[in-house]
Amino acid sequence: MSIMLGNRKLILDIFCEVYDLLEPWMDGDFFDFSKHEIIPGAVYLIGRAQMNHNKELIRRLIESNTIRVVLSNPAEGSETLRYHCEYVHKCGDLVRDHRMLLIGGGDMDAEWPCLQYDSFLPKVLDYDENQLAAGKSSRIYDIKNKPYKFLFLNGRSRAHRKYLLERLRLNGLLDKSLWTNLENRVGSMGQLTLWHQGQDLMLMPTEINTLPAKYEVERYRQQINKTFDSKFIKYDLFNQEWGEIYIEPAPYIDTYFSLVTETVFDYPYSFRTEKIWKPIAMAHPWIAVANAGYYRDIKNLGFQTFGNIVDESFDRIEDSQKRIERIAEVTQDLCQQDLAAFLKECYSICKYNQQHLAEMRIQIRQEFPQRFFQFIADYRFDE
Repeated sequence: MSIMLGNRKLILDIFCEVYDLLEPWMDGDFFDFSKHEIIPGAVYLIGRAQMNHNKELIRRLIESNTIRVVLSNPAEGSETLRYHCEYVHKCGDLVRDHRMLLIGGGDMDAEWPCLQYDSFLPKVLDYDENQLAAGKSSRIYDIKNKPYKFLFLNGRSRAHRKYLLERLRLNGLLDKSLWTNLENRVGSMGQLTLWHQGQDLMLMPTEINTLPAKYEVERYRQQINKTFDSKFIKYDLFNQEWGEIYIEPAPYIDTYFSLVTETVFDYPYSFRTEKIWKPIAMAHPWIAVANAGYYRDIKNLGFQTFGNIVDESFDRIEDSQKRIERIAEVTQDLCQQDLAAFLKECYSICKYNQQHLAEMRIQIRQEFPQRFFQFIADYRFDE
Protein backbone atom coordinates (compact mmCIF):
# COMPACT_ATOMS: atom_id res chain seq x y z
CA MET A 1 0.00 0.00 0.00
CA SER A 2 1.11 3.55 -0.65
CA ILE A 3 2.91 4.98 2.39
CA MET A 4 1.59 8.38 1.32
CA LEU A 5 -2.03 7.30 1.83
CA GLY A 6 -1.83 5.74 5.27
CA ASN A 7 -3.73 2.47 5.21
CA ARG A 8 -5.25 3.08 1.79
CA LYS A 9 -3.95 1.62 -1.47
CA LEU A 10 -3.54 3.70 -4.63
CA ILE A 11 -5.01 2.19 -7.81
CA LEU A 12 -4.49 3.89 -11.17
CA ASP A 13 -6.40 3.81 -14.43
CA ILE A 14 -3.63 3.44 -17.00
CA PHE A 15 -5.36 6.20 -18.97
CA CYS A 16 -5.72 8.65 -16.08
CA GLU A 17 -3.22 11.05 -17.77
CA VAL A 18 -0.92 11.21 -14.72
CA TYR A 19 -0.10 7.50 -14.56
CA ASP A 20 3.64 7.94 -15.16
CA LEU A 21 3.84 10.59 -12.44
CA LEU A 22 2.27 8.43 -9.73
CA GLU A 23 3.34 4.97 -10.86
CA PRO A 24 6.13 4.67 -8.23
CA TRP A 25 3.51 4.96 -5.47
CA MET A 26 0.72 2.85 -6.93
CA ASP A 27 -0.46 -0.48 -5.53
CA GLY A 28 -2.17 -1.61 -8.71
CA ASP A 29 -3.67 -0.49 -12.02
CA PHE A 30 -6.41 -1.34 -14.50
CA PHE A 31 -7.48 -0.58 -18.04
CA ASP A 32 -11.09 -1.83 -17.80
CA PHE A 33 -12.77 -0.88 -14.54
CA SER A 34 -15.73 -3.19 -15.17
CA LYS A 35 -13.40 -6.22 -15.11
CA HIS A 36 -11.22 -5.01 -12.26
CA GLU A 37 -11.44 -6.68 -8.85
CA ILE A 38 -12.39 -3.83 -6.53
CA ILE A 39 -10.08 -3.23 -3.57
CA PRO A 40 -12.21 -1.86 -0.71
CA GLY A 41 -10.84 1.26 0.93
CA ALA A 42 -8.50 2.10 -1.95
CA VAL A 43 -8.10 5.50 -3.60
CA TYR A 44 -8.81 5.16 -7.32
CA LEU A 45 -7.66 7.56 -10.02
CA ILE A 46 -10.06 7.11 -12.91
CA GLY A 47 -9.77 8.67 -16.35
CA ARG A 48 -12.55 10.17 -18.44
CA ALA A 49 -13.32 7.12 -20.61
CA GLN A 50 -13.61 4.63 -17.74
CA MET A 51 -15.63 7.11 -15.73
CA ASN A 52 -18.12 7.48 -18.55
CA HIS A 53 -18.36 3.75 -19.26
CA ASN A 54 -18.81 2.82 -15.58
CA LYS A 55 -20.51 5.83 -14.02
CA GLU A 56 -23.35 3.88 -12.39
CA LEU A 57 -20.98 1.32 -10.83
CA ILE A 58 -18.59 4.03 -9.64
CA ARG A 59 -21.45 5.98 -8.08
CA ARG A 60 -22.60 2.90 -6.15
CA LEU A 61 -19.08 2.26 -4.88
CA ILE A 62 -18.71 5.87 -3.73
CA GLU A 63 -22.12 6.06 -2.09
CA SER A 64 -21.48 2.79 -0.23
CA ASN A 65 -18.12 4.23 0.91
CA THR A 66 -16.37 1.24 -0.65
CA ILE A 67 -13.68 3.27 -2.45
CA ARG A 68 -12.45 6.85 -2.78
CA VAL A 69 -12.42 8.22 -6.34
CA VAL A 70 -10.47 10.96 -8.07
CA LEU A 71 -11.59 11.74 -11.63
CA SER A 72 -8.41 12.62 -13.51
CA ASN A 73 -8.71 14.58 -16.77
CA PRO A 74 -6.09 17.37 -16.86
CA ALA A 75 -6.31 17.53 -20.66
CA GLU A 76 -9.55 19.47 -20.15
CA GLY A 77 -10.03 22.92 -18.67
CA SER A 78 -12.37 23.59 -15.80
CA GLU A 79 -15.27 24.66 -18.03
CA THR A 80 -15.30 21.40 -20.00
CA LEU A 81 -14.54 19.23 -16.99
CA ARG A 82 -17.39 20.76 -15.05
CA TYR A 83 -19.75 20.20 -18.00
CA HIS A 84 -18.68 16.56 -18.25
CA CYS A 85 -19.22 16.03 -14.53
CA GLU A 86 -22.72 17.50 -14.68
CA TYR A 87 -24.05 16.12 -17.97
CA VAL A 88 -21.84 13.25 -19.17
CA HIS A 89 -20.51 11.45 -16.11
CA LYS A 90 -23.51 12.53 -13.97
CA CYS A 91 -21.31 12.96 -10.92
CA GLY A 92 -21.51 16.71 -10.29
CA ASP A 93 -23.32 16.22 -6.98
CA LEU A 94 -20.64 13.83 -5.73
CA VAL A 95 -17.92 16.36 -6.54
CA ARG A 96 -19.75 19.27 -4.92
CA ASP A 97 -20.27 17.11 -1.82
CA HIS A 98 -16.53 16.38 -1.84
CA ARG A 99 -17.19 12.65 -2.17
CA MET A 100 -15.27 12.66 -5.44
CA LEU A 101 -12.23 14.78 -6.24
CA LEU A 102 -10.94 16.09 -9.57
CA ILE A 103 -7.65 16.60 -11.37
CA GLY A 104 -8.12 19.12 -14.18
CA GLY A 105 -6.29 21.52 -16.42
CA GLY A 106 -7.80 24.70 -14.96
CA ASP A 107 -8.68 26.12 -11.57
CA MET A 108 -12.26 25.86 -10.31
CA ASP A 109 -14.60 27.40 -7.76
CA ALA A 110 -13.91 26.26 -4.20
CA GLU A 111 -17.17 24.31 -4.41
CA TRP A 112 -15.46 22.01 -6.90
CA PRO A 113 -12.41 20.31 -5.28
CA CYS A 114 -9.90 20.22 -8.13
CA LEU A 115 -6.13 19.80 -8.30
CA GLN A 116 -4.93 21.89 -11.23
CA TYR A 117 -2.18 20.40 -13.36
CA ASP A 118 -0.73 22.10 -16.47
CA SER A 119 -0.44 18.89 -18.47
CA PHE A 120 0.25 20.63 -21.78
CA LEU A 121 3.26 22.57 -20.48
CA PRO A 122 5.67 19.62 -20.27
CA LYS A 123 4.22 17.79 -23.28
CA VAL A 124 5.19 20.33 -25.91
CA LEU A 125 8.90 19.49 -25.44
CA ASP A 126 8.35 15.74 -25.12
CA TYR A 127 8.53 15.42 -28.92
CA ASP A 128 11.95 15.24 -30.55
CA GLU A 129 10.61 17.15 -33.57
CA ASN A 130 9.66 20.05 -31.32
CA GLN A 131 13.02 20.18 -29.60
CA LEU A 132 14.69 20.28 -33.01
CA ALA A 133 12.32 23.06 -34.08
CA ALA A 134 13.08 25.06 -30.92
CA GLY A 135 16.76 24.75 -31.76
CA LYS A 136 16.10 26.77 -34.92
CA SER A 137 14.38 29.64 -33.10
CA SER A 138 17.36 31.97 -33.54
CA ARG A 139 16.42 32.24 -37.21
CA ILE A 140 13.32 34.17 -36.15
CA TYR A 141 15.61 37.03 -35.17
CA ASP A 142 18.01 36.68 -38.10
CA ILE A 143 15.35 37.54 -40.70
CA LYS A 144 14.26 41.16 -40.41
CA ASN A 145 11.95 41.41 -43.44
CA LYS A 146 9.29 38.76 -43.13
CA PRO A 147 6.52 37.87 -45.62
CA TYR A 148 3.78 37.87 -42.96
CA LYS A 149 3.05 40.01 -39.94
CA PHE A 150 1.77 37.35 -37.54
CA LEU A 151 0.84 33.70 -37.11
CA PHE A 152 -2.84 33.05 -36.35
CA LEU A 153 -3.70 29.36 -35.93
CA ASN A 154 -7.33 28.32 -35.35
CA GLY A 155 -8.72 24.81 -35.19
CA ARG A 156 -12.25 24.34 -33.91
CA SER A 157 -14.53 27.33 -34.43
CA ARG A 158 -15.15 29.30 -31.23
CA ALA A 159 -16.71 32.70 -30.75
CA HIS A 160 -13.51 34.60 -29.97
CA ARG A 161 -11.72 33.01 -32.94
CA LYS A 162 -14.60 33.78 -35.27
CA TYR A 163 -14.70 37.39 -34.05
CA LEU A 164 -11.02 37.96 -34.74
CA LEU A 165 -11.12 36.23 -38.12
CA GLU A 166 -13.86 38.58 -39.26
CA ARG A 167 -12.48 41.65 -37.50
CA LEU A 168 -9.02 41.18 -38.99
CA ARG A 169 -10.53 40.56 -42.40
CA LEU A 170 -12.38 43.88 -42.19
CA ASN A 171 -9.24 45.86 -41.37
CA GLY A 172 -7.16 44.09 -44.01
CA LEU A 173 -4.84 42.27 -41.63
CA LEU A 174 -6.01 38.70 -42.16
CA ASP A 175 -4.41 38.53 -45.60
CA LYS A 176 -1.16 39.80 -44.09
CA SER A 177 -1.03 36.90 -41.64
CA LEU A 178 -0.42 33.16 -41.80
CA TRP A 179 -3.78 31.89 -40.62
CA THR A 180 -5.85 28.76 -40.35
CA ASN A 181 -9.49 27.96 -39.69
CA LEU A 182 -10.32 24.26 -39.63
CA GLU A 183 -14.07 24.41 -39.07
CA ASN A 184 -16.83 25.95 -41.19
CA ARG A 185 -19.48 26.52 -38.58
CA VAL A 186 -22.53 28.72 -39.07
CA GLY A 187 -24.68 30.12 -36.28
CA SER A 188 -24.29 31.75 -32.91
CA MET A 189 -21.36 30.48 -30.84
CA GLY A 190 -21.73 32.72 -27.81
CA GLN A 191 -22.41 36.24 -26.64
CA LEU A 192 -20.06 38.09 -28.99
CA THR A 193 -21.43 40.18 -31.87
CA LEU A 194 -19.71 41.94 -34.77
CA TRP A 195 -22.00 44.14 -36.82
CA HIS A 196 -21.02 45.33 -40.29
CA GLN A 197 -23.35 46.87 -42.87
CA GLY A 198 -26.41 45.68 -40.98
CA GLN A 199 -25.21 42.07 -40.58
CA ASP A 200 -23.85 40.29 -37.55
CA LEU A 201 -20.76 38.64 -39.02
CA MET A 202 -20.74 36.17 -36.15
CA LEU A 203 -23.68 34.44 -37.84
CA MET A 204 -22.02 34.20 -41.25
CA PRO A 205 -19.92 31.23 -42.44
CA THR A 206 -16.13 31.47 -42.38
CA GLU A 207 -14.25 29.47 -44.97
CA ILE A 208 -11.91 26.70 -44.01
CA ASN A 209 -8.28 27.67 -44.51
CA THR A 210 -5.09 25.67 -44.04
CA LEU A 211 -1.47 26.75 -44.04
CA PRO A 212 0.43 26.74 -47.33
CA ALA A 213 2.08 23.33 -47.62
CA LYS A 214 5.60 24.60 -46.93
CA TYR A 215 4.46 25.91 -43.53
CA GLU A 216 2.68 22.75 -42.41
CA VAL A 217 4.37 20.06 -40.33
CA GLU A 218 6.11 17.78 -42.80
CA ARG A 219 4.14 14.66 -41.92
CA TYR A 220 0.88 16.41 -42.88
CA ARG A 221 1.94 18.34 -45.98
CA GLN A 222 0.47 15.76 -48.33
CA GLN A 223 -2.95 16.46 -46.79
CA ILE A 224 -2.91 20.13 -47.83
CA ASN A 225 -5.26 20.99 -50.72
CA LYS A 226 -7.14 17.71 -50.38
CA THR A 227 -10.92 17.90 -50.47
CA PHE A 228 -12.55 16.88 -47.19
CA ASP A 229 -16.25 16.15 -46.79
CA SER A 230 -16.36 17.24 -43.16
CA LYS A 231 -17.03 20.81 -42.04
CA PHE A 232 -14.41 20.23 -39.33
CA ILE A 233 -11.29 19.02 -41.09
CA LYS A 234 -8.77 18.83 -38.22
CA TYR A 235 -8.92 15.08 -37.80
CA ASP A 236 -8.65 14.44 -41.55
CA LEU A 237 -5.86 16.98 -41.93
CA PHE A 238 -3.84 15.44 -39.10
CA ASN A 239 -4.57 11.79 -39.96
CA GLN A 240 -6.64 11.28 -36.78
CA GLU A 241 -3.60 12.23 -34.68
CA TRP A 242 -2.95 15.03 -32.21
CA GLY A 243 -1.36 17.05 -34.96
CA GLU A 244 -1.60 20.40 -33.20
CA ILE A 245 1.17 19.45 -30.78
CA TYR A 246 3.90 19.39 -33.44
CA ILE A 247 5.98 22.46 -34.28
CA GLU A 248 7.14 23.39 -37.77
CA PRO A 249 9.62 26.27 -37.39
CA ALA A 250 8.94 27.93 -40.77
CA PRO A 251 5.72 29.79 -39.82
CA TYR A 252 7.39 31.21 -36.73
CA ILE A 253 10.49 32.25 -38.67
CA ASP A 254 8.37 34.06 -41.29
CA THR A 255 6.17 36.01 -38.82
CA TYR A 256 6.88 38.61 -36.15
CA PHE A 257 4.49 37.35 -33.47
CA SER A 258 1.78 34.80 -32.71
CA LEU A 259 -1.83 35.74 -32.08
CA VAL A 260 -2.79 32.85 -29.82
CA THR A 261 -6.51 32.07 -29.52
CA GLU A 262 -6.69 29.82 -26.47
CA THR A 263 -9.50 27.33 -25.90
CA VAL A 264 -11.14 29.32 -23.10
CA PHE A 265 -12.19 32.95 -23.49
CA ASP A 266 -15.38 33.78 -21.58
CA TYR A 267 -14.84 31.60 -18.49
CA PRO A 268 -13.18 33.03 -15.37
CA TYR A 269 -10.43 30.40 -15.01
CA SER A 270 -7.32 30.05 -17.17
CA PHE A 271 -6.65 26.93 -19.19
CA ARG A 272 -3.22 26.87 -20.82
CA THR A 273 -2.86 24.50 -23.77
CA GLU A 274 -0.25 23.69 -26.39
CA LYS A 275 -1.41 26.82 -28.20
CA ILE A 276 0.58 29.08 -25.86
CA TRP A 277 3.47 26.72 -25.11
CA LYS A 278 4.39 26.30 -28.80
CA PRO A 279 5.30 29.97 -29.43
CA ILE A 280 7.02 30.09 -26.04
CA ALA A 281 9.04 26.99 -27.00
CA MET A 282 9.98 28.79 -30.24
CA ALA A 283 10.92 32.05 -28.46
CA HIS A 284 8.24 33.79 -30.55
CA PRO A 285 6.47 36.92 -29.22
CA TRP A 286 2.76 36.44 -28.57
CA ILE A 287 -0.55 38.06 -27.80
CA ALA A 288 -2.92 35.69 -25.98
CA VAL A 289 -6.65 35.80 -26.68
CA ALA A 290 -8.03 34.21 -23.56
CA ASN A 291 -9.98 34.74 -20.34
CA ALA A 292 -9.52 37.82 -18.18
CA GLY A 293 -6.60 37.12 -15.84
CA TYR A 294 -4.77 34.81 -18.23
CA TYR A 295 -1.69 37.06 -18.29
CA ARG A 296 -1.78 37.38 -14.50
CA ASP A 297 -1.87 33.63 -14.13
CA ILE A 298 0.91 32.86 -16.59
CA LYS A 299 3.13 35.43 -14.86
CA ASN A 300 2.40 33.65 -11.58
CA LEU A 301 4.10 30.61 -13.15
CA GLY A 302 7.23 32.70 -13.59
CA PHE A 303 6.84 33.58 -17.26
CA GLN A 304 7.26 37.12 -18.55
CA THR A 305 4.87 38.99 -20.83
CA PHE A 306 5.34 42.05 -23.05
CA GLY A 307 3.61 44.73 -21.00
CA ASN A 308 6.48 47.18 -21.43
CA ILE A 309 6.10 46.91 -25.23
CA VAL A 310 2.42 46.10 -25.84
CA ASP A 311 -0.66 47.37 -23.99
CA GLU A 312 -1.82 44.29 -22.08
CA SER A 313 -4.50 46.05 -20.05
CA PHE A 314 -7.15 43.99 -21.88
CA ASP A 315 -6.27 41.17 -19.46
CA ARG A 316 -8.15 43.11 -16.76
CA ILE A 317 -11.32 43.64 -18.83
CA GLU A 318 -13.99 41.29 -17.53
CA ASP A 319 -16.54 42.05 -20.26
CA SER A 320 -15.84 39.59 -23.10
CA GLN A 321 -17.10 41.86 -25.88
CA LYS A 322 -14.94 44.76 -24.71
CA ARG A 323 -11.93 42.52 -24.13
CA ILE A 324 -12.00 40.94 -27.60
CA GLU A 325 -12.40 44.33 -29.25
CA ARG A 326 -9.50 45.75 -27.29
CA ILE A 327 -7.33 42.78 -28.33
CA ALA A 328 -8.26 43.47 -31.95
CA GLU A 329 -7.27 47.12 -31.52
CA VAL A 330 -3.95 46.20 -29.89
CA THR A 331 -3.19 43.79 -32.73
CA GLN A 332 -3.99 46.42 -35.33
CA ASP A 333 -1.88 49.04 -33.56
CA LEU A 334 1.05 46.65 -33.33
CA CYS A 335 0.86 45.80 -37.03
CA GLN A 336 1.20 49.49 -37.86
CA GLN A 337 4.50 49.72 -35.99
CA ASP A 338 8.02 48.76 -37.01
CA LEU A 339 7.68 45.04 -36.39
CA ALA A 340 11.39 44.35 -36.85
CA ALA A 341 12.10 46.78 -34.00
CA PHE A 342 9.30 45.19 -31.97
CA LEU A 343 10.83 41.75 -32.48
CA LYS A 344 14.21 43.00 -31.32
CA GLU A 345 12.66 44.46 -28.16
CA CYS A 346 10.99 41.13 -27.39
CA TYR A 347 14.13 39.03 -27.75
CA SER A 348 15.26 38.90 -24.12
CA ILE A 349 11.74 38.14 -22.85
CA CYS A 350 11.24 35.38 -25.40
CA LYS A 351 14.59 33.75 -24.67
CA TYR A 352 13.91 33.90 -20.94
CA ASN A 353 10.50 32.27 -21.44
CA GLN A 354 11.97 29.59 -23.68
CA GLN A 355 14.48 28.64 -20.99
CA HIS A 356 11.89 28.87 -18.21
CA LEU A 357 9.62 26.49 -20.14
CA ALA A 358 12.42 23.92 -20.34
CA GLU A 359 12.99 24.22 -16.60
CA MET A 360 9.28 24.13 -15.74
CA ARG A 361 8.84 21.01 -17.84
CA ILE A 362 10.95 19.16 -15.29
CA GLN A 363 9.76 20.99 -12.20
CA ILE A 364 6.03 20.60 -12.78
CA ARG A 365 6.36 16.84 -13.09
CA GLN A 366 8.66 16.51 -10.10
CA GLU A 367 6.29 18.52 -7.90
CA PHE A 368 3.08 16.75 -8.92
CA PRO A 369 3.23 13.67 -6.62
CA GLN A 370 3.66 15.78 -3.47
CA ARG A 371 0.92 18.16 -4.64
CA PHE A 372 -1.37 15.18 -5.27
CA PHE A 373 -0.83 13.56 -1.87
CA GLN A 374 -1.29 16.91 -0.13
CA PHE A 375 -4.52 17.41 -2.09
CA ILE A 376 -5.73 13.98 -0.96
CA ALA A 377 -4.86 14.81 2.64
CA ASP A 378 -6.57 18.23 2.49
CA TYR A 379 -9.85 16.51 1.65
CA ARG A 380 -9.16 13.67 4.11
CA PHE A 381 -9.28 11.01 1.40
CA ASP A 382 -6.33 9.31 3.09
CA GLU A 383 -8.19 8.69 6.37
